[in-house]
Amino acid sequence: MSKNNWACFLLILAGIVIGGFIGNILPVEWLNYGQSFGLSQPVVLDLGILCITFGLSIKITVASIIGVVLAIIIYRFI
Repeated sequence: MSKNNWACFLLILAGIVIGGFIGNILPVEWLNYGQSFGLSQPVVLDLGILCITFGLSIKITVASIIGVVLAIIIYRFI
């Protein structure tokens, strides 16, 4: 039986979100240690009648990495 790649993607995404959330609510400082990267200010495209704003910022923390590892372990068992 082959495993679904979308299930793996969704589990990893949930691991990132839940890991980041747990890292923010726990008072352990090393869980929030990480790096942010992306656009520091959004890019604005003004076409006169339409204004589009592009922006992306990603913060990778120790807690989110732990969440991804746990998500991969859970995926291997289902």
